[in-house]
Formats: sequence, structure tokens, C-alpha cells
Amino acid sequence: MQVEKFYYDNKIVKAFGYATIIFGLVGMLVGLWVAVQIYFPASSLNFAPTTFGRLRPLHTNAIIFAFVGNASFAGIYYSLQRLCKARMFSDKLSWIHFWGWQLIIVAAAITLPLGLTNGAEYAELIWPIDLAITLIWVVFGINMFGTIIKRREKHIYVAIWFYIATWVTVALLHIVRSIELPYSATGSYSWFAGVQDALVQWWYGHNAVAFFLTTPVLGLMYYFLPKAANRPVYSYRLSIIHFWALIFIYIWAGPHHLLYTALPDWAQSLGVVFSIMLIAPSWGGMLNGLFTLRGAWDKVREDPVLKFMVVAITCYGMSTFEGPMLSLKSVNAISHFSDWTIAHVHIGGLGWNGFLAFAILYYMIPKMWGTTLYSKKLASNHFWLGTIGIIIYAVPMYWAGFEQSIMWKQFTPEGQLKFDFMQTVTNIKLMYVARSIGGLLYLIGAVIMTYNLTKTIAKGKFIPNEEAEAAPLVKETSHKKEYWHRVLERKPLTMLVLSLILVAIGGLVQMIPTFLVKSNVPTIASVKPYTPLELQGRDIYVREGCYTCHSQMIRPFRDEVARYGEYSKAGEFVYDHPFQWGSKRTGPDLAREGGQKLRRTNSWHYNHLYDPRLMTEGSLMPQYTWLFRNKLNTSTTPAKIRAMRTLGVPYPEGYDKIANDELMKQAEEITADLKKADIETEPNKEIIAVIAYLQRLGRDIESEPKPIAKKE
Repeated sequence: MQVEKFYYDNKIVKAFGYATIIFGLVGMLVGLWVAVQIYFPASSLNFAPTTFGRLRPLHTNAIIFAFVGNASFAGIYYSLQRLCKARMFSDKLSWIHFWGWQLIIVAAAITLPLGLTNGAEYAELIWPIDLAITLIWVVFGINMFGTIIKRREKHIYVAIWFYIATWVTVALLHIVRSIELPYSATGSYSWFAGVQDALVQWWYGHNAVAFFLTTPVLGLMYYFLPKAANRPVYSYRLSIIHFWALIFIYIWAGPHHLLYTALPDWAQSLGVVFSIMLIAPSWGGMLNGLFTLRGAWDKVREDPVLKFMVVAITCYGMSTFEGPMLSLKSVNAISHFSDWTIAHVHIGGLGWNGFLAFAILYYMIPKMWGTTLYSKKLASNHFWLGTIGIIIYAVPMYWAGFEQSIMWKQFTPEGQLKFDFMQTVTNIKLMYVARSIGGLLYLIGAVIMTYNLTKTIAKGKFIPNEEAEAAPLVKETSHKKEYWHRVLERKPLTMLVLSLILVAIGGLVQMIPTFLVKSNVPTIASVKPYTPLELQGRDIYVREGCYTCHSQMIRPFRDEVARYGEYSKAGEFVYDHPFQWGSKRTGPDLAREGGQKLRRTNSWHYNHLYDPRLMTEGSLMPQYTWLFRNKLNTSTTPAKIRAMRTLGVPYPEGYDKIANDELMKQAEEITADLKKADIETEPNKEIIAVIAYLQRLGRDIESEPKPIAKKE
């Protein structure tokens, strides 16, 4: 058979590799900055774009989509060509994908610090950027499937299965989470509200971790680990079980982020069951990776690529055991809203994603420059700095999480809460300091890697078009019986459709009843839509990222009810687009902030937002002085009211025309009340809207008619 000569495209891999390094350093630096802000709020510089609430989404998006995203694309473009024995389908599409993705990242880096956000964790980007992501993802898909279809290799290797599942599932997740109603060129409201929005968010959020941070990285593991070890994958059959079980089970587990909330119990239970089941396929993949190294441990001690791989896979195993354990209700009651979750997430982020990204960079760059790594010693130093950094980061966060939960739940012998919330914050400041030291060590390791790879590039010569040869793929006419999966591996579009069906089932089973069965979200007659001023204040609250530190969900626990008031109910949130339940309590819960139990004066909120330490000694919250300078943009009020009416919020017809009159009337009432406390301010300032929103929280539920006890 005639052998064909062709060339692999290394230029696109180089571009994504460079972007990985640059954005990785930027994302880690921003992460270190926000870690310092937690215990030293003055480091926010009292400047709106650099506060924790605005930088934290920038950090998460930079690490997920810029660092890990670019690393995944670099590894996929490198491995896909070699596994298919074919150049990418279209060089032009490759570069559209590259530049489109980088422009999306730059747009995110500009808009998020400016407060342009949707307020949904890991899906904060505004609707024009969401549209751009959709288009670029389609370009990537066409290029990937075009390459697979024109391959010269008959069977589709396991790494490509994971790439296919990644593409189709991320497309599904992104489209559903991005269903929103724009009211301006940059602003929009989620199409879903309250409980339904929470379910969609954590179906998306959990599976963004699953199908953007896990499945593509597993594909990279299945390619680069055997290559670096020069050994075949331990078990082909185990890889089949790992793949199909993982993509089917993972999609169901999102509700484990919402245990003990107002989400229906049946949905919570589904999330728990499937989360526990996840241990089997996840550990099957981990063991398949580690067993691939059987007999090669001497090489592991010498090869920096394999060192990083071993720790990455081990961290994957730790995270995928801990995740299901955190899904048990008894454990979740302790861990949720605490820093335990932060530790868990970063074992996966720093260990699994970060170390595997470092490993493939150390592998690809010497290959593409036709040389050897500049310094194994520097790579080894990077490895140990990174490993120690992860430990110093995670251990204090676990400790902080345990301490928070224990202190939150303690009562005195007289039945009173033993600690106020501020004590639980100041008690763990040293652990936050230790966390930032661990992050600094990890960042220094990444800087050492950058230097090492720069010197490696300098001593080699880049091979833009790497020569290769292979026989063309010939359609077989033989009817010889084959293993069923071998047949499936020749049909990439069939694999795509099967993957889509499997991942769609879990989402449909959870969402359809929640959306269509009214009893899952019972309404409460006393819950009314926000006033125009409160709606504007809520949007500022979302803009400032307050949900990153404050929850609005009181779980039915004795300590939470004692501390905050009556537990939360599904009907309270029917007008919340988007929901604001939060996932972390760096500050106290605000669900009943305006209720009788916690209600503070307008002047207290005014002073607290100007300088939190004036009202709460030792507070770690930043100042929000710009709220006192900024005029409220009331030009958007009519459009916001119209959008809310479209979403089903029962504002009267024509209310958009008088909304600003109502807004100003309420603002003047708050201003007059502040004047009684010797505070002079104008009613058209943003601070007035925020105060109005905070004072509204929890008040509707108090006016709900209480059932009358029957006489015996």
C-alpha cells in the first residue's frame, strides 16, 4: 500500500501553548491578589475594579477558560493530529479558533472588573461574549470532527472519545445556561428564576468542572502519559467503562451543590445517589493511569513530565473521592458554605488541572523545538515548589473549613449561639495568610517553568510543519466479527450522538419536573416583585459580586435559624433573575437582612458600606465608596421592567412608564430617613438603591399569613 507524506501543524500548538503560559501566570497572580484581600481588605486599593467581588470571577474565568482551556486546546491539537495521522482539517479554522478564544478572554478580562456580569458562578460573562463563545466552539467542533473524519488511522483512540464528549456536552451546557433576555447592549436577566435558576446553574457549574476541567484533561492523560512513559495504557476495557460510565453519571450530580436548600428533596437525592456512583468510573480512570506506569517507576523519578503526571492523577483521585463524600448530606451539612469546599476545589484545580497542564508543556515544547529540556533540575524545583504549595494552600483551608462549621454550630448550655459570626471570621485569618503563602509558592514554580521553557526554546529550532507519513485509510469489506466497541470507534458521528443522548438524559430528568410540576416550586402569596429602586439595587449587588461572599439561603438547621431567622422556602425566590443563593459564607447570610430579626437602620447600612470597620470591628469586607459617588443610571429602569414582565414577573401593564417616578419616591423616603441620622446625600446615588434592596430581603416572608393552630 502506498504511504502518504503529510505534515503536522505545530504552529497552532505553539500559539495555544504560549497563551497557556501567559494566561496561567496572569490567572494565578489575580488568584494570589484575591487571597490576600480576604485577610487584608485594604489591598483592594479602594478601587471598584480591583475589589474581591469583581476580581474573584476574573480569577476563576482566567484559570478555567484561559489557562486550562488553552492548555487543553494545545494538547488536543497536538495529540489529535498524531492519533488521526492527519493534519488539522483547516489551518484557517485553527487560527479563527485561536484568535477568537483569546479575544473572548481579553473581553472577559475587561468586562468582569468593570462589573459587567451575569452573576452566575463560572458563567458570569455577558450575553455578547456568550454568543462569541458559541460561534468559536462551533468552529472548534468543525475543525476537530473534520480532522477525525479525514484520519488515516482506522480506530479512534480513547483520548478522542473524551474530546468528542467534551465538545458536545460543553455545547449543551453553554447553550442552556446562556438562555437569557437582554435588556441592553451588555445587560441581561437569566430566563430562569429562583429554584429553577439554581438547578440550571449547578447543572451547568458542576458539569463545567466535569466536561471542561475533567474530560478533556483525561483525554490528554490517556495520550501523554503512555507517550511519556513509553508504555501502552494499562487496560483498554477499563478505559471503555471509565468513559461511558463517567459521561452518563456525571451529568446527574449537579444538585449535590444544593443540599438542604429550597430545591425539591427528590432532586437533591438524585444528586447524592449519582455523586456516590461517580467514585467507580473516576477511580477506574485514575487506576488506569497509575497502572500504566507499572514497571516504570525508575523513569518517574527521573522524568519531570511523569512526576507532574503522577501527582496530577493522584489529585484527580483525591478530588473524585472527596467530591462524592461531600455529597453525603451529613458531610455536606458541615462542609457547605465553608472553606472546606475551597480546599477541595483547589486540590483539583492546582493538582489535577495545573500539574497536568505543566506536564504536557514540558513534553510538547522540547519535541516541537527538536531539542531536550533546558534543565531537569529547574523542572524538579518547580515540581517540589508546586507540590509543597498545594499542601500549604489546602491544609489550612481544610482546617479553616472545619473550624468555621464547628463555631457556627456551637450553642451555650443556655441554648444561645456561642459565637457571633465575626468571631468565626477573625479566628481563621492566619489560615488565610498560610493559604496565600501556598499560592505564592505555586506561582513561583510556574515562573521557574516559564524561564525553563524559554531557555529550552532558545536552544532549539522550531519545527512549524512536522513531517510524517502513513498509509491512507481504506474502507474494509471484510465481515470479520469484531468487538462491539471496535466497530463504534470507526464511527465518530455515532459516538457524538450517543454521547449527547447519554448526557442529555440526566439534565432532562431533573429539569422537566422542576419546570413543569407546580408543586415543586409552590408560590407564596405575600412574595411580591421588587420595586424599581430595589431592582436597581439588586443589579448593583450582582455587579459588585456580593454573592461571592454572602449567601441568601438559610438551611433548616438549628444554628442557622437561630442566627438568621426562618429557613428559606422555594416560593421566596420566584422573581429572582438570577438567583443569589451563593456557595460561600465569607460574610454572613443575607436572606433575612431586612427582616425584623436582623433589620438594621438605613444609616447603619450607609456607614457599613462606606467603611465596614466603622460598624463591625475586624470586618474583612472592602469599602464601597464609589457607591456614594456614582449616580444611579435610571435610564435602564423601563427596559428592565419590560424584560422582567416578559420573564413572567407580574408588574402591571404600562408600569415601565411610571417606574422611575416610583423609584424616586422610594429613594427620597430613604434619603429623608438618613437625614434624621445627620447623613446628607442625594436620592439619585447608587448607595440608596443598594440600601433599598438590602432592606427588602426577608420582609415578604414575614407578612405571610401564619396557620392558625386548631383547638384540641
